[in-house]
Amino acid sequence: MSKKQIEECVRASLEGYFKDLRGTEPDGMYEMLVRVVEKPLLEVVMARAENNQSKAAEWLGLNRNTLRKKLVEHKLIK
Repeated sequence: MSKKQIEECVRASLEGYFKDLRGTEPDGMYEMLVRVVEKPLLEVVMARAENNQSKAAEWLGLNRNTLRKKLVEHKLIK
């Protein structure tokens, strides 16, 4: 899947989200979207990196401590 295809999936999902709201105005969309995308991103990257946080952090372009904080926030580690 290309970056463009991922972008199209996100766009289609957002359009569906607005449709489901049926005219109700959304609130806190940015934070909601970041959280719902971030968790599966972390899960997949950690699995591909064989739970190696240093490798996963490098792939994600994050500091290892930042990655660890995000993993705890999403309850992916203790």
